[in-house]
Amino acid sequence: MTEKRAVPPPTTSYFGERTFNLETMRSKLPRNVYRAIEQTILAGAKLPPEHADVVAHAMKEWALEHGATHYCHWFQPLTGATAEKHDAFLHIESDGTPIERFSGSQLIQSEPDASSFPSGGMRATFEARGYTAWDPSSPAFIMTSGQSATLCIPSAFISYHGQALDEKTPLLRSSAALSRAATHLLQLLGHTDVDRVVTLLGVEQEYFLVDRGLYEQRADLVMAHRTLVGALPPKAQQLEDHYFGAIPDRVLDFMHEVERELYELGIPAKTRHNEVAPHQYELAPIHEGVNIAADHNLLIMETLRRVAKRKGLALLLHEKPFAEVNGSGKHNNWS
Repeated sequence: MTEKRAVPPPTTSYFGERTFNLETMRSKLPRNVYRAIEQTILAGAKLPPEHADVVAHAMKEWALEHGATHYCHWFQPLTGATAEKHDAFLHIESDGTPIERFSGSQLIQSEPDASSFPSGGMRATFEARGYTAWDPSSPAFIMTSGQSATLCIPSAFISYHGQALDEKTPLLRSSAALSRAATHLLQLLGHTDVDRVVTLLGVEQEYFLVDRGLYEQRADLVMAHRTLVGALPPKAQQLEDHYFGAIPDRVLDFMHEVERELYELGIPAKTRHNEVAPHQYELAPIHEGVNIAADHNLLIMETLRRVAKRKGLALLLHEKPFAEVNGSGKHNNWS
């Protein structure tokens, strides 16, 4: 007798449950504070400094409800990856009493050591102070790993004099400049009710999956993330039979777990399919504001890596890991 398959809950029942999004803020913040931060997120208005402590307290309480013990400013230095320094919510009072504390100043700014991050040679090492600054337009989220849960706060990373030390700051500045120019043009054309123009982006992510046991036998794949030696396979993509073909069971199980984690993080993964080359696949989310879309793409890549390792697979994000077959792209669909 075939065992009946358990019906999973609908995606909407847990979508974004690990993000401090507007819906969560509405239930956690006083009405006036919620309205202020809503205008900051949706319209780019400045958040009054006096609201920072209120937001920080609500964010901390929400994070504790999800088992978080630490928080970090999650930023994007010029390394091609993200960076984070975890600090505990734990604070010891003068009488020795332990409490959890997270202040508005800790939410807004942190000061990681920037001397070991790339700076383009624009500063001497002894001047390499760097500051992370909270980006309220991208929702904070809970990242879990085993028994650990950490509140991650998307942040910009700048020098003392305001030079960009990351990927996010130029994107935010470019988006603001584009909005100003486009708004000015539209108003000249008679659209006087326009006060902001938002750029949307959908980032497709292609990748290869390889059995981890086979991957670990190839030193070139392990160290360079691409093959450097070896013979071509007898069959590659000549028959074009892999593209949009039936997804293998092992890969589909991997994709399902990836999507579950992405949905919890509020990432709207929409499409999954076989790509052109053997063992090549694609994940495409629904388009979002360009800043959030960029943050989400970094989280997508990190989630793909972590789940692949759990499933006994190796993820390859290199642009051209194998000769004579298609490479992997990250197609950007702008609007």
